[in-house]
Amino acid sequence: MSTINKQEIQKFSKLADEWWDVNGKFKPLHMFNPIRIEYIIEKIKFHFNISKEIKNNRYLENLKILDIGCGGGLISEPLSRLGGKVTGIDASEKNVKVAKLHAQKNNLKIRYLQNSPEKFEEYNSYDIILNLEIVEHVDDINLYIKSCEKLLKKNGLMFTATINRTFTSYVKAIIGAEYVLRWLPIGTHEWSKFIKPEELENYLNENNFKTIDVKGLEFNPIFRKWKRSDDFSVNYIICSKKN
Repeated sequence: MSTINKQEIQKFSKLADEWWDVNGKFKPLHMFNPIRIEYIIEKIKFHFNISKEIKNNRYLENLKILDIGCGGGLISEPLSRLGGKVTGIDASEKNVKVAKLHAQKNNLKIRYLQNSPEKFEEYNSYDIILNLEIVEHVDDINLYIKSCEKLLKKNGLMFTATINRTFTSYVKAIIGAEYVLRWLPIGTHEWSKFIKPEELENYLNENNFKTIDVKGLEFNPIFRKWKRSDDFSVNYIICSKKN
């Protein structure tokens, strides 16, 4: 049994050299990053009762974080700078090489490994797991969530961000982002692999997770910035904890 979709891995491996080009193929993720990080930090601070007054903003000191589908390390690096003990895994060897090199250049101690959650055996090891824009690219989502549950400590937090399967998401995330605005290479997403929030919550509930919060993430074209929203029709993020 495997969650790895080889076609998806090849697709992102071809783009691996562009991860850190803020005006390249991953520009949308660079634009997306601030709102994701803000939300993740806010929920972590509340859940783990972390004081606002922390030296050098190292809010994540001593927390073990697993970034699954880490790509070039766009989320791993900022969380490492905030003190997190970050491990990033990705099924693409090329992505892992790019991530390692960039972390070394920036003197960041991040452990990057070519792996997938069902083959990773560091059970009950992590305080936080990140599944950001990854579940729409995997095979067997139930196995994926089940594998994450084994890796997370009891009462640990998991963040799962993905795209809803709606007519609006087809228009905005595929027609708009890939064909009109050319934000993403054509074929980046398959609409049929998008997952509705209620479907994702069912997978989480069946695998020993409790939903803490669901938020929509919406792009404001006037200010060219992302914001949180109660509109889940395209992008959304679920914060859940392991029971």
